[in-house]
Amino acid sequence: MKKLFGLLLLLFINQIVVAQKTVTLQECESQFLKNNLFLLASHYNIDASKALTIQARIWDNPTLTADLNAYNPERGKYFDIGTQGAKSFGIDQLIYLGGKKRNEVKLAQTNEQLAELEFNDLLRTLKLQLRKSFYTVYFNSKNLETTDKQLSHIEDLINSYSVQAKKGNVPLKDLVRLQSLFLNFKNERMEVVNNSIEEQANLKLLLNENETVIPTLTDSDFNKYTKEILFDAKSFESEAIANRPDYLLKQKDIEANELNVKLQKSLSIPDLTLGASYTQRGGAFDNQKNINIGIPLPLWNKNKGNIQFAKTILEQSKIEKQSFDLELQTEIASNWNKWNESRKNYKQINPSENSDFEMVYNGILENFQKRNISLLEFTDFMESYNQAAVQLNELKKKVVLSGEELNSTINKDLF
Repeated sequence: MKKLFGLLLLLFINQIVVAQKTVTLQECESQFLKNNLFLLASHYNIDASKALTIQARIWDNPTLTADLNAYNPERGKYFDIGTQGAKSFGIDQLIYLGGKKRNEVKLAQTNEQLAELEFNDLLRTLKLQLRKSFYTVYFNSKNLETTDKQLSHIEDLINSYSVQAKKGNVPLKDLVRLQSLFLNFKNERMEVVNNSIEEQANLKLLLNENETVIPTLTDSDFNKYTKEILFDAKSFESEAIANRPDYLLKQKDIEANELNVKLQKSLSIPDLTLGASYTQRGGAFDNQKNINIGIPLPLWNKNKGNIQFAKTILEQSKIEKQSFDLELQTEIASNWNKWNESRKNYKQINPSENSDFEMVYNGILENFQKRNISLLEFTDFMESYNQAAVQLNELKKKVVLSGEELNSTINKDLF
């Protein structure tokens, strides 16, 4: 029975371990590119656009007509289509004039490029979401580690003080103060947990993953975000213009609208229909063979409305492009300032002092247990320690997240 219980316990522990997955950012992004359902679905838009380009190159099919005699009253014969009967055949082909087919193909090719840029822009957006969720979950877990360690110590003290309070060795107010401190930490912990649950859900969705994702980060991975980068507006803007798919989309959209104007103008030019026909009887003479030419007369419909509409959309896209230029300049400066301010704030704290936190914490805890310091001093320190440790961790998170915002703004890994 004990062996069976031990085996079941081992299997249970193994399931818990399997249900969690520790990954680096590089491993996370690799899985994201392979499994993300949004990217997989969006990629079909590119394939669909390529199919429309193929279709745009295809000409209309020729039209074949046949006129067969149903009843010959002179001979009293139905379906008299033999040598003494009557029948006629014709074939017509639409010939595009004014460069319609050429403009249609160019527009389809441009729409194909637009679909690729939209895919790349979605990739850029989702990649930023992935990295922000990854780092948020990581730094939140560090906050929870700090808080959980303190909660464990406070809980032990509460248990000890509860026994002593019943015996009358310590005042009840000291127990209440410890319980109040414990509840404060619990409430703060719950806020972090709720945020982690949301970001963990985002990670699983982006990775198409069922297991809990446990991010890992080395000191070198973090330190790269603290290096100094001088602000060069022209250089950053040039890189953003060259790299950002949403900016290239604005440019390509103007190109597509210009092609649409050309296409609509070419549609106002009538197309030519060429054909050939054969008539056994009923023409000017028997076995008549003809060449047919047809062209619509552009008297009323000259496609003016569609041409004006295309011109309006073109001008609108140009204005949107100008607006985006200004937004891009502002976005670059704003995100660089956010990152640089977070970096400077972190640099003002001597990282070597962080290792002293643990030593001071253990010293205070030990002195309190030896009754060398009062409960008031101990609880004040615990609150200050937790606040300092969490704020330092939050500052590190801000440095990384603002750095990723800057990366996404330029669409280039600066760190």
